[in-house]
Amino acid sequence: MGDTGRRKPVSPDRRAAQMPRLALYALIVCLLAVAAAVVSFVQGNWLGIVWVLLAGLSSNMCWYYARRGRPAARRSVS
Repeated sequence: MGDTGRRKPVSPDRRAAQMPRLALYALIVCLLAVAAAVVSFVQGNWLGIVWVLLAGLSSNMCWYYARRGRPAARRSVS
């Protein structure tokens, strides 16, 4: 009657909690990329274009994960 060794399935609440965390990480990357782009352009380095592209990509990722996590958070509250 002891432990059968089976793993419990991951609850939807636990999976939903990870979505906003990914959005937060993407937001941090976006802010750092914007700061790096500003510093790069102030120094006269055109490599800042790469930082702008990275900021755009990470902001889209932030938006996607934030929107994806929102309905799951609503379901867990009600």
